[in-house]
Amino acid sequence: MKQTKRWIVTPVQPQSYKENDQTDITKELSTTTMSKQMIQEAATMLRAGFTVAFPTETVYGLGADATNETAVNRIFEAKGRPADNPLIAHVATKEQLMRLVEPLTPLAQLMIDTFAPGPITFVLKSNGTCATNVTAGLQTIGVRLPEHPIAHELLQACDVPIAAPSANTSGKPSPTAADHVWTDLNGRIDGLLDGGTTGIGLESTVVDCTEDIPIILRPGAVTREQIEAVVGHVMIDPALLRSDSKPKAPGMKYTHYAPDVPLWLVEGSVKAIQDSINEARLVGKKVGLLACDETVQMVEADRVYPLGTNIQEVAAHLYDGLRDFKRSDVDLILCETFSEEGLGGAVMNRLRKAAQRVINSATE
Repeated sequence: MKQTKRWIVTPVQPQSYKENDQTDITKELSTTTMSKQMIQEAATMLRAGFTVAFPTETVYGLGADATNETAVNRIFEAKGRPADNPLIAHVATKEQLMRLVEPLTPLAQLMIDTFAPGPITFVLKSNGTCATNVTAGLQTIGVRLPEHPIAHELLQACDVPIAAPSANTSGKPSPTAADHVWTDLNGRIDGLLDGGTTGIGLESTVVDCTEDIPIILRPGAVTREQIEAVVGHVMIDPALLRSDSKPKAPGMKYTHYAPDVPLWLVEGSVKAIQDSINEARLVGKKVGLLACDETVQMVEADRVYPLGTNIQEVAAHLYDGLRDFKRSDVDLILCETFSEEGLGGAVMNRLRKAAQRVINSATE
């Protein structure tokens, strides 16, 4: 088994410097210098055709040179990812993005100028620069400009597009911490830039910008409401609404986000959640609960994972929560449902794809 190199990197945060405390400043600058050296080493590995996982503001990505077909194949091999599932190319600047695509439409220009860098992927017409296994043979390519400082500095140092799906075993919850990556891929990838936990916790919004009206292919932190405030009418990919439609977005074609333990969603009141737990216990099941802090305080289960007090915290903690429950601890996970307004739409999209069953207390 190969050895995965792990670098522990501290993001640059100049606003934390204390003007009158030279000791703190020296410590920050020393850490930053070491981090830059680690990032440069990781960039050298990527340019040489190796795989390196790195943090973004959404989840950790598993990167490889998007122009090198052999390097990109190593992503598919490490993850066990189907080869017909396209990848997202990550770049540091709009100039780097322009090297990969046909001339932008006015809509695409507006979308990129408004929302990048950030947790959004733009599907654009490819000019063929990236390897065909990045686009899965499509005439379009998903491109993202992450705003995470480690990701941005790494991409600048590479100066080549980096293909990077989530850095996890295919089908499992995406990694929001370096330890998640280590658990799934240690020995299967060449390097890991450990930047701690990510911020948003859900994969990027994916928007098709090749037509006159943008089409949301995958919901994320940049919401439909935010996009409509800029461009007006926005369409939704039918595959997000109907299971019999074929999705067009990277990462949406196959089953995803599944925890080790079966997951059921419970639609309804706190009483409905407790009733569902009690019914499962009657047949000998140990039950885990994923829910917001308020619900956790009102429900009794064998094991609980509080997701937070608001939808932003729920999104940030969701994948860690799904990974937290093991078969040795519980037989079943129950999770409450959330409003689909704003970021809640992305949270519920991931939960529905991860769940084996939805319990609706109004119909059962």
